[in-house]
Amino acid sequence: MMTPPIGRLPGPRRPDLAAELTHCLDVAREHWQRLARQPATAFPAGLGQGRHTDFRNAQFLGRLIADYGWPDLLLVGQDAAEAAYLIALHADPRRDIQVAAMREMHRAVQRGTASMRHWAHLHDRLLCVDGAPQVYGTQHQLGPDGIPVRLPVRNPEELDVRRRKAGLPPAGEALAALRQRLAAEPASRSAASDSPTVNLTVAA
Repeated sequence: MMTPPIGRLPGPRRPDLAAELTHCLDVAREHWQRLARQPATAFPAGLGQGRHTDFRNAQFLGRLIADYGWPDLLLVGQDAAEAAYLIALHADPRRDIQVAAMREMHRAVQRGTASMRHWAHLHDRLLCVDGAPQVYGTQHQLGPDGIPVRLPVRNPEELDVRRRKAGLPPAGEALAALRQRLAAEPASRSAASDSPTVNLTVAA
């Protein structure tokens, strides 16, 4: 289902929650920037602190989901809804919250108040963490040379069909763009809205 045009939406019902979500994201990005380009085999300084931040943010997101469902466009607005998605994507220390986020985000997608693209990324991430093939081909791993490689995909011959239905660009184009971006950006700027994490990176 398509998300309603942002210009037609009223202001968020809970700007206080929106501000807290965006603040959590700003703090987390400071750690993601340090860790984003590390190969999967690396254990860089600051990993523990970054994981603690992800854990704390996941707990906050879990409380929001329990109280309000998914923090969608109507509740918190565009920027904070994206912040909630990125917090969920990095909430590997709290899989239970990631599962709840995926479920509630899907309901919001069906209502037209959340992004199908965001849901596809989170769905793939949970599959990859479980060691299962992903559906939409959004998850990649950085090799020792720092070049991202797509993790295994279910029925790869149908990948671009599934991506198109989710509003994602063709897989080859997305991977090429990701590699180009990582090659061009300095490590200190590597945490964009589709930012890599320590072991997995998300293609736009």
